[in-house]
Amino acid sequence: MKKSSKEWLRRHVSDPYVKQARKQGYRSRAAFKLLEIDAKEKFFRPGQTILDLGAAPGGWSQVAAGKVKPGGRVIAIDLLDIAPISGVTVMKGDFRRVPIDVRADAVLSDLSPNLSGIADVDQARSLELASGALQLCRKALKPDGVFLLKAFHGEAFGELMAALKAAFAKVKVVKPSASRGESAETYVVARGILAR
Repeated sequence: MKKSSKEWLRRHVSDPYVKQARKQGYRSRAAFKLLEIDAKEKFFRPGQTILDLGAAPGGWSQVAAGKVKPGGRVIAIDLLDIAPISGVTVMKGDFRRVPIDVRADAVLSDLSPNLSGIADVDQARSLELASGALQLCRKALKPDGVFLLKAFHGEAFGELMAALKAAFAKVKVVKPSASRGESAETYVVARGILAR
């Protein structure tokens, strides 16, 4: 095992959010990122329809399913297998090619490309996924809906923010405490999609 892999594993098993996720039955520590963002932004309500892109292993879908009860619906989409989750419809495939015929109250995108370790390549791949998620919002997000997107700081971040500000009335960058401080990841909350 490489030194960097050992360090990651050591940090992961001692991570308080990983321990808390296990204790509370969440599939990943990412659940706490979504819980924290929603506590501040308050975009979940009972009865909503939620699209969760890049949903595996399902931590965000678990949170969303609990928040939209009763009568809500969560559709989780990923290239990877996702074990069944109560209250969640799982679709396997590329979200850009899976037929989606719902109007969503929120589109959640915790998408991340397979990282190469080459910053420029990873930024370009991340921007491509974010652009695809934005295109899906233009078709599937309700006018008063919320788009929550994971983004990575770097060269392409400015381009992504410009695209979001052109597409939405309000755009806000948030960094939940559950997101590791050394990570380049951040989250963007966009509201009020503008005329297509």
